[in-house]
Amino acid sequence: QLQLIESGGRLVQAGDSLRLSCAASGRTFSDFVMAWFRQAPGKEREFVAAITRTSQATTYADSVQDRFSISRDNAKSTVYLQMNSLKPEDTAVYYCAADYFGSGSQYPSEYEYWGQGTQVTVSS
Repeated sequence: QLQLIESGGRLVQAGDSLRLSCAASGRTFSDFVMAWFRQAPGKEREFVAAITRTSQATTYADSVQDRFSISRDNAKSTVYLQMNSLKPEDTAVYYCAADYFGSGSQYPSEYEYWGQGTQVTVSS
């Protein structure tokens, strides 16, 4: 089993920056494609960003392209989400997820492991 623990979420103002972290344990971290998803109240969980096992490729949702950046440190078994120019519509619970078999899908059902989430609230 792979355990994922997110951290870094908090209340910020529009235009601020924030970095989320997700620490993994229990399995070999570099075996997994990693991603961030988010879920706002009353909405479905949506894809934010993904990164391949050796950081060769990243993908982003259109809504966060050019504002968010995903990265990973395999030596620390940690994936990060740097969020800049935050907007109120970025308010959500942010989840990290791990996919052993895939290549960076945008579909939550493709990911086998999930963290418990961290709340990000952006005030206007």
